[in-house]
Amino acid sequence: MPQWGYDPAMSAMDTVLVVDDEDDICRLLTFNLEAAGFKVEAVGTGADALTAAARLAPQVVVLDLMLPDVSGTEVCRRLRASSELSDAAVLMLTARGDEYDRVLGFEVGADDYVVKPFSVREVVMRVRGLATRANERRLARGARDEGRRLRWRGLEVDPSRHRAELDGAELTLRPLEYKLLSVFLEHPGRVFSRTELLEEVWGISPETNTRTVDTHIRRLRERLGTSSDAIETVHGFGYRLREET
Repeated sequence: MPQWGYDPAMSAMDTVLVVDDEDDICRLLTFNLEAAGFKVEAVGTGADALTAAARLAPQVVVLDLMLPDVSGTEVCRRLRASSELSDAAVLMLTARGDEYDRVLGFEVGADDYVVKPFSVREVVMRVRGLATRANERRLARGARDEGRRLRWRGLEVDPSRHRAELDGAELTLRPLEYKLLSVFLEHPGRVFSRTELLEEVWGISPETNTRTVDTHIRRLRERLGTSSDAIETVHGFGYRLREET
């Protein structure tokens, strides 16, 4: 029996769609995600994934990039193009861990990635973190403006409504990117190690591989454009919000 159980704080409506053409992987993830308290459905093709997503409106899609018909990147692109499904968090599964796959996945709107062969425990924790961020974003949409702002030069974050602006223009950030940015702005000058960021943003225990943090930091800097220097690398320690000069 898995060592993680049902989380009572998790929404009873949290649904996960697993998309992989390997039956063993589908069964393994379905069993463990259900044990963690999720409602799970698994399919083996991109076409079935799009049909199931339209029916289920899942909080999280665990999506293999290598599918026998429609590619995982194309499935992700179509999810993002749908007004009803664009909020679904997407966790990529890839057998190839090279930079090209990650960049391509993020460009079409994926939120996170895991490289095969993967730790089932890590996948469950990442799914749980993505579901939490997705639910936070949904609740933030109905929140009223409390007037509080976090600022760094031209960057401005509204914590109550999960909105970020750069020089007055709204930034399009995925939930993990928003959470990462807000953590830095909420704690100016504090150095966060990679393991601390995994716990704070992803909700993942520190024994997990921390390389994913570097990938997301790089991606966030690209999103920030002219303010990409807001996040400073502290060599040997981690990252922090750069002090204003």
